[in-house]
Amino acid sequence: MQTQSIETSAGRIAYRQSAGAGPTIIIVHGNSASSRAFTRQLGGSLGAKYRLLVPDLPGHGESADAADPAATYTMPGYAAMLREFAGQLGAAEAVFVGWSLGGHIVLEAAPDLPEANGFAIFGTPPIGFPPAMEQAFLATPAMAYTFQPELNEEQARAYVAAAFRPGVTELPHEMVADVLRTDGRARAQLAASIAPGGYRDEIDVVAKLKQPLAVLHGAGEQLVNGTYLQSLTMPTLWRGAVQTIDGAGHLPQWEQADRFDALIDAFVMEANA
Repeated sequence: MQTQSIETSAGRIAYRQSAGAGPTIIIVHGNSASSRAFTRQLGGSLGAKYRLLVPDLPGHGESADAADPAATYTMPGYAAMLREFAGQLGAAEAVFVGWSLGGHIVLEAAPDLPEANGFAIFGTPPIGFPPAMEQAFLATPAMAYTFQPELNEEQARAYVAAAFRPGVTELPHEMVADVLRTDGRARAQLAASIAPGGYRDEIDVVAKLKQPLAVLHGAGEQLVNGTYLQSLTMPTLWRGAVQTIDGAGHLPQWEQADRFDALIDAFVMEANA
């Protein structure tokens, strides 16, 4: 699938677009990944039905590294890029889907996206002030690589492996390559930005959302604590419950693509009704 690009205040942003002509879905990938993590959606039935737009975050994939890392590689910086991306592509009314870091970016941007038809997050435990990291995330050794500037191939493979359900040993080479390609300053600056005033209180955001919010969770997650998700107040939660996907870890869009796509399809249909 051919990559396109636009110029933004955060630099050149590469993105992939599916062939579908239906309502728009903007998907935001996670830390040290790229739009390639959604290849199965872009080239599958979901992409054939909907207009999927999947940008590479600054410093990730085929997008340019940030000229100003301290401003760009932060929640507000990524959220500003997302709003600009949606605006340039005439997609302010899209359903915004965020995976892992992408979900945090979507929540950061949500109050400034009043035309959005809905939001969906997965692999993303909303955090407040101070962030309850020990409650929101599971104690997985590879979590240490989330904020480590430089990673070697062995560490990159461990990071990718932790995103799958336990027992998966055959790792997609492109996911490992994406970790190694990522600007290390993005990981380091993200760590520095997790401080009071560095991001929106996401627990407050989900409690005050006006649009519907879908929360998906892989039953085999090695990174996110599903029990923590159950403790949050989310008045617009789709179907009134977190949607658990069996046979998947942190990557349900890859591990259980059909089940993931069916949930997103149902949510988008209702959000656009």
